[in-house]
Amino acid sequence: MPHVVDDFMTRAVHTIGTKSPLSEAHRIMNDHAIRHLPVLEGGRLVGVVSMRDLHLIETLKGVDPKEVTVEEAMSQDAYTVSPGTELTEVARTMAQHKYGSAVVARGGHVEGIFTTIDALKALEAILSSPRQPSRTSARRKAATRKSTRAATKRPAGKRTAKSPARKAAPARKRGGRR
Repeated sequence: MPHVVDDFMTRAVHTIGTKSPLSEAHRIMNDHAIRHLPVLEGGRLVGVVSMRDLHLIETLKGVDPKEVTVEEAMSQDAYTVSPGTELTEVARTMAQHKYGSAVVARGGHVEGIFTTIDALKALEAILSSPRQPSRTSARRKAATRKSTRAATKRPAGKRTAKSPARKAAPARKRGGRR
């Protein structure tokens, strides 16, 4: 059974509104030790802001974090997936596009967030769980054992360069005892 993002996402998601100042986003991120905040407007997802986004905007001349709003720093095209999306698909997309998070939403409402930290926790959980051999790997192992045995067997009655020559046993004489 494939793993889905819902199995490993962070459910207690902290969010922020579009009109909130950058200083508020900083406070939330620092208080909760997080790096991504889904941005909501009227309770619906409209983007995501990351710690990197905040730092980038704040390095611009004349930017006051108490005056500039989250809306000006957020990414509007947040990578969004449904809770039932397969983990392999989410991980592949995040790696391919170098996304730091995937917002897990249904109908525009945030249900969770899946970050690179969640991905590492998922990897650890999957790698440390008892492994069930698949049919394919079991067949592959059996074929390997068969081919190894076949390669090490010598045909009956033939000597190879490495096998010692056998001495013939002396022939018995017929007859009586001496």
